[in-house]
Amino acid sequence: MLPIDVNNIFSSEPHLFNQTALDVFAYQYSENAVYRRWCDLIVPAQHPKNEAGVPVLEHYTSIPAMPIGFFKSETVQTGNYEPALFFESSGTTGTVQSKHYIKDEAVYQQSFLTAFEAVYGPVNNWCIIGLLPAYLERPHSSLVYMVEHLIKASEQAQSGFYLYDHETLAQTLKANEAVGKKTLLIGVTFALLDFAEKFPMPLSYTTILETGGMKGRRKELTREEVHAALMDAFKLTSIHGEYGMTELLSQAYATGNGIYKCPPWMRVLVSEEEDPLTIKTSGRGSLQVIDLANIHSCSFIATEDVGAVYEDGSFEVFGRMDHSALRGCSLMVI
Repeated sequence: MLPIDVNNIFSSEPHLFNQTALDVFAYQYSENAVYRRWCDLIVPAQHPKNEAGVPVLEHYTSIPAMPIGFFKSETVQTGNYEPALFFESSGTTGTVQSKHYIKDEAVYQQSFLTAFEAVYGPVNNWCIIGLLPAYLERPHSSLVYMVEHLIKASEQAQSGFYLYDHETLAQTLKANEAVGKKTLLIGVTFALLDFAEKFPMPLSYTTILETGGMKGRRKELTREEVHAALMDAFKLTSIHGEYGMTELLSQAYATGNGIYKCPPWMRVLVSEEEDPLTIKTSGRGSLQVIDLANIHSCSFIATEDVGAVYEDGSFEVFGRMDHSALRGCSLMVI
């Protein structure tokens, strides 16, 4: 039985976050065998437990974060259910891909739509264009699922995916610019750079939202280099960013300078690389994400990203940890 009404997860009341996170922890510790075994390695055996055998914690910063790599090797589910669908991470040939099993599509839809409209306003005010060629070629991409639903919700005839058809995309953007139509171009990094080189143009009514992802398609560039190239090609003052991943059901958005802000049901914490059990609400180090929308999988995840979390809860991503795939998972044998 769920410890909380799923609708309450998306509450905008910040004072409710701590108790909600603790309730979700108790539920997932009890009903998720993979997560429980990990917690039992992290929480000392002598730590006080309640009558149900759940460790008694007082603050969400004390909740153990499960290494994200477990989504590659284990079935991470809270409760016993037949998944409605699953999302799968991208990867090169021969690599193990993460799988995120989804019990209820409506939870994901509510999460990404609520977060999107909190930043950009009603989705039907926008023409939504997806430039996600590598992702469209994968049948289980959570990003494609999200953008596809935003496209449908926009109810705009010009909204859609453009794959590799840069010429048609350029014509659409020019037509939208001519009539002042608000347009959101959501693109993977390498595709946006390819398009910028072929069809540079001044954009006044178009916002570019970069989702990351070079995937070996081009020379690796820093975020600053990517955004500088895009701003120069399209005469923009800022490039927006989206922080999300297969293992999460929530996204954080950056409206400039690469500084991401979380929706109310999501928090990013930081752990010291030398002492990963020291968790802070601000500082530099390895990033951990609390995503309460992950109610049916695991809401407490230690990512493989390094960055900085600021006093107001916003955060920045610097890159990936070295040898991150080797960390954490070797500590637990299932």
